[in-house]
Amino acid sequence: MTLDADDRTAGAMLFERNDRLVTSAFQRGEFDYLEGVGEVCETDFFRAITEKKVLEKLAATYPTPNKKHDVPLWVYIASDISMRFHGVHSFNAFPYVVRSGGMVNAFGPAMGHKAIHPETKDVTLYCSGFNDKNEYDRQTPCDPDHLRKTAKRTDEICLMTWFNRDVAGIYKQHHVFDPEGIFIGDASYLFVPDNENYEGASRMLFDEHNHPVDSRKLSPKELARCTWRRCYKLVSLIHTNPAGDFFLYAALKVVAGKDHECPLLYELVDQFVEFHGKGIMKKLILDRGFLDGAEIGRCKKERGIDVLIPVRRSMDIYIDVVGLAKGGALDFKSWKSPTTDSKPIPVHRPERIRKREEARQRTLAKRRAAVKVAERPAEKTLLRSEVAVAHRLTTFSTCPVPLDAIVNKEVYADGHEDYWVILSTAWVDDPATGRQDYALRTTIEERHRQLKCFSDLEAFTSRDFSLIVNQVVFVLLTYSLLQWYLLRIGREELNARTRPRTLELLRPTTTAILIFYQSYVAYLSPLEHQELVLTLNEKARKKILAKTRKLRRSLADQFTKPRAP
Repeated sequence: MTLDADDRTAGAMLFERNDRLVTSAFQRGEFDYLEGVGEVCETDFFRAITEKKVLEKLAATYPTPNKKHDVPLWVYIASDISMRFHGVHSFNAFPYVVRSGGMVNAFGPAMGHKAIHPETKDVTLYCSGFNDKNEYDRQTPCDPDHLRKTAKRTDEICLMTWFNRDVAGIYKQHHVFDPEGIFIGDASYLFVPDNENYEGASRMLFDEHNHPVDSRKLSPKELARCTWRRCYKLVSLIHTNPAGDFFLYAALKVVAGKDHECPLLYELVDQFVEFHGKGIMKKLILDRGFLDGAEIGRCKKERGIDVLIPVRRSMDIYIDVVGLAKGGALDFKSWKSPTTDSKPIPVHRPERIRKREEARQRTLAKRRAAVKVAERPAEKTLLRSEVAVAHRLTTFSTCPVPLDAIVNKEVYADGHEDYWVILSTAWVDDPATGRQDYALRTTIEERHRQLKCFSDLEAFTSRDFSLIVNQVVFVLLTYSLLQWYLLRIGREELNARTRPRTLELLRPTTTAILIFYQSYVAYLSPLEHQELVLTLNEKARKKILAKTRKLRRSLADQFTKPRAP
């Protein structure tokens, strides 16, 4: 099962799933190869992004540092994605990932196939590779050192530009961007060990909540609770829809932790509009760290983007609208956070069970309310939330466009009221909708927590800045492609899950038999495959038997120069 070097391309290795065509050929006694796999999640993921030529487009635009490519770029990108898919970042671990994962199965036996090591008798991979430079038999599609050197040599600025321009351009080509055009701007610290060899990292003072602080403004007691930490900063643009069904990273920038995120974020917005045109980004949701009147005005007037952003309590516009609220000039209405069922409700749920569940939920709600009242002091017990809107304000003097203010009032059990204000460059008809849209921004905190805890976003295995950027870029690329994949297969409810939990829910409970024929593959259960074999006619059975024996003999002798165990 070897191919000429000229034939070893993504097109030659990609097998389109067509169960009917392959089984029909098998019934005539025709097939190329057969493989049994126990995990098809990663295989299906790679098939999905390759069928749409996403992998091919990623390779065509990648800012490669190499003048010569013994290993095709799509193999490097697929291998890097496969590592991040499994939450692995050390390139030395690539052989273990490729043997246990499903990437090789997505590209068929020409990429690699299972074999028995002649000395250890362990099941491993045999890969024909892409050149004749190895002294030993290949057990991975490419050498881990090739992955590391390519990543290290890739210029970090070019890599981030590739992500912001070409990767997002692929999303645009495939109509991934939602028509509502909602984007969220955010900045997050990436902490590393306190080692001065981390290239470009900043050493900063953080409080117990990981917020940067100025030691000159703290009392000795406050300073005792703070810690000096070394860090980078990730500034990103994330795309979603009103329901928060998915979160795609559309642009990013990794910088030193001390760099201010505000100008960097608006620079990313400028680049996005320059690269992809107006009309894709329609609403930009930000936190108060990005307050800049001139830039907010530019977004509205020059880029056609409406901004939704909260204000600081010290700002004149906050003082003015709260004064209007306390003076009774605003029309407040009650607001409740939308709730969703944690578990899907069966379509045909019996009436008896429905009534019993409703009664149970009412009882639980009363108990929770009683516990809250008992445990919390009156000044911290929230009774209700209300919202109102003040239209076309010009108090934010540095902003050249009028703003609508969504005024949020929280009423507590002791009678005191607390206000917070969100500004919008768009006309606000319903302040409740505006507050709900802003709630999408807070979900980003959970996404970053998941990426750091379950995808090891900041668990850097190198202190070289180019490798740090490579890890961030490919983790976020893999995360975004997986979100897209889950949308395509109708499993968007899994997008809110952690990466390990998502993969657990996607894994099959039985082994699949893959039959390869020409450029197609069939997925059969063991029983389906057994039925197919037992119903063959005599002519087809003899052809398959002869082909099977030929393959078995060739596979038994494939390792001629194995590595020492």
